[in-house]
Amino acid sequence: MFREMVRKHLQLPERECLDVLRQEPRGVLSVLGDDGYPYGMPMDHWYNEEDGHLYFHSGPMGHKVDALKNCDKVSYCVFDKGFVREGEWALNIRSVIVFGRMRVVEDRERAIELVRKLSYKYTDDETYIEGEIKKTGKIVLVYELIPEHMTGKLVNES
Repeated sequence: MFREMVRKHLQLPERECLDVLRQEPRGVLSVLGDDGYPYGMPMDHWYNEEDGHLYFHSGPMGHKVDALKNCDKVSYCVFDKGFVREGEWALNIRSVIVFGRMRVVEDRERAIELVRKLSYKYTDDETYIEGEIKKTGKIVLVYELIPEHMTGKLVNES
C-alpha cells in the first residue's frame, strides 16, 4: 500500500525517526482539503512513547477541522535543524514522514491531560499551562495521529 523509498541508502533506522519525532517541536500536517487540494499547515506535536501515537491541539473549527471530518488520512512531515560535516558546505537534514489516521480524542479528561503533556514539551511554566487550559480547555480539540507507515531519510543538500 505504501511506497518503498527509492534511495534506500538514505533511509533512517526507525530509532532515528523516533528521535526526530521526540526532539523536534513541530512539523507540517497535510490533509485533503477543499475541492481535493492538499492543505498543509505547521503544527506542534507530542510523541507518546507508550502508544507510539502523535498528539496535536487545535481550535474547534476551521479548514483543518473540516478536512479531517471528511477524510481522516494524513501525512505529517518533521525535519531537524541539520548539520554540516567538517570540510563540507552542504546541510544534512534528517526528515521523517508519518502516514496515518487522525481522530479527535473524545474523552475530555484524557484530552486535557494530553494538552498538558504537549505543553510540557515547550514550557515547564505550570501557571501558564493551567491558565491556558482554564481559558480554552472546554473548546480545545486534541487530535491523535495513529501511524500506519513511517519513513525517514538523511538528505544532503549538495
